[in-house]
Amino acid sequence: MPDRQPTPIGAPVTGGTAPVIPSGRNKSSVHAVPDGDRDGGGAGHTPVVFPWGRRKVLLLNATFEPLTALSLRRAVVLVVCGKAEVVHGDPAGLVLHSSTSEVLVPSVIRLSNYVRVPYRGRVPLTRAGLMHRDRYRCAYCGGRAETIDHVVPRSRGGPHTWTNCVACCAKCNHRKADKLLSELGWRLRVVPAAPRGPHWRLLAGVAEADPQWLPYLGEPAA
Repeated sequence: MPDRQPTPIGAPVTGGTAPVIPSGRNKSSVHAVPDGDRDGGGAGHTPVVFPWGRRKVLLLNATFEPLTALSLRRAVVLVVCGKAEVVHGDPAGLVLHSSTSEVLVPSVIRLSNYVRVPYRGRVPLTRAGLMHRDRYRCAYCGGRAETIDHVVPRSRGGPHTWTNCVACCAKCNHRKADKLLSELGWRLRVVPAAPRGPHWRLLAGVAEADPQWLPYLGEPAA
């Protein structure tokens, strides 16, 4: 692949009710198999084990407003108790199995009753949120971002804010070090800005969002 280079100054910028799971079950992980294998057609198939704490489920208000990302365990409890319904199941049709029942793995669930959410203005700056804002692309060369860089280095008075932080690849981060862009002849591909919208508080705490969440989160652009 061609080596990506930072953009020099002056260069153009391219631009449902679920089956009940017995409440007495308390396992740290569950077995999930594709939906098509439930009828026995998948004999000999090795189940995939998903730790409860690793998978996240998007919780929507009754009005389809995104609220937060829940653990799989909490999401299943809400569905089983009738407090939420499944909007989207796992894309692969995975099913959670206990000794006596099963339930489709949810990806997006919606509350049965509307809950009022207090206004929260400022979106906290997190690594996950910044990577989502910059779409995991280096602000200097457009390559795959692996770290975060302060446009004006902290050692030179740069603040730790949305407008001074960008996603950055390791190569550009190393080359830039504590220099200013003007000293290197570099320019930003996109001017960083603080994201706005209720879904950004959610994205700030989630490293990777399920593609099925995107219609409810809006376009993640700064």
